[in-house]
Amino acid sequence: MAISSDGGALPRVAADRHPVADFFLCDIFDASPKDDLGTMEHPVFSLSTKPDRRILDYEHNGVSIKVTPSVLGRATIHDKDILIYCVSQLMAAINAGREVTRTVRLRAHDFLVATNRDTGGDSYARLRDAFERLAGTRITTNLASGGIETTEGFGLIESWRIVRRSGSGRMISVVVTLSEWLFRSVLAKSVLTLSRDYFQLRKPLERRVYEIARKHCGRQPEWQVSMAVLHKKSGSTAPLRVFRAAVRRMIAGATLPDYTLSELGGDLVLFSRAAAVIEPGTGPLLSPDALDAARARLPGADVYALVAQWQAWWQSTGQPQLSSPDRAFLAWLDTRARE
Repeated sequence: MAISSDGGALPRVAADRHPVADFFLCDIFDASPKDDLGTMEHPVFSLSTKPDRRILDYEHNGVSIKVTPSVLGRATIHDKDILIYCVSQLMAAINAGREVTRTVRLRAHDFLVATNRDTGGDSYARLRDAFERLAGTRITTNLASGGIETTEGFGLIESWRIVRRSGSGRMISVVVTLSEWLFRSVLAKSVLTLSRDYFQLRKPLERRVYEIARKHCGRQPEWQVSMAVLHKKSGSTAPLRVFRAAVRRMIAGATLPDYTLSELGGDLVLFSRAAAVIEPGTGPLLSPDALDAARARLPGADVYALVAQWQAWWQSTGQPQLSSPDRAFLAWLDTRARE
């Protein structure tokens, strides 16, 4: 049995040399969005809406990152949705005890729907452009991945291949091989859950600031940071005064999911949790039989995401005493399925 760096057993993995399948099929309905810790904390993706061909050199607290774009430009934070989708599917599969591989096959339509994108013809063309930017963007970093710190260079994805329908030529699915660096993060569960409303955010800076808040504030009641450090960690190329004005508009608009922002004296920004969060193990506990029953009711669903949603609903109703959490959860599930 493989052992992780903290002494625990690693999830079952299809080894590259003797894989049990050529790819992992992304087929989990309603998988909870997951993002890797490394790119949440440090800037990798471009916030520009135009081709960004500048080389990024970034250093912070001993971490160095160099991002070299291709002639098509650096991968954008909207391109990152592809990686978030793949990581979400892999993590849901690992939690369900399924084997995973570094190569995944995703249905293009499912990805567009899950990430709140239009499913018209132009969206498929833009999806191809995103894959090309991801494959062409090269990273050199000493940022640890899965508890392993090495200095290495790699592409955000290793390769991709479009599967088209004969005759119509319409894109059906895409086969993507993730970088070993990202896959290590998945196996080590070095990820965090994002709000589903993340995909509603259209402005690149809003997405980036939400990532930073989720990583650093997390489940704490609040977290504060200087405007200068937030500017650096965001990866924004705008002057600090322009960035400060953008953050102030964000504060006034209250657009971020889960967090509220406020400006403090001394050029500080305060992030506060917009609502209380149930810590792991503090909500109503469910039996394995209840989870199996949920899988039978909604085949392909991410059961752990459903449990988290139910626990949040339970909390919002005043945390009532439950004589049978299993029965209450399954009743809620049946009500949700009929909606």
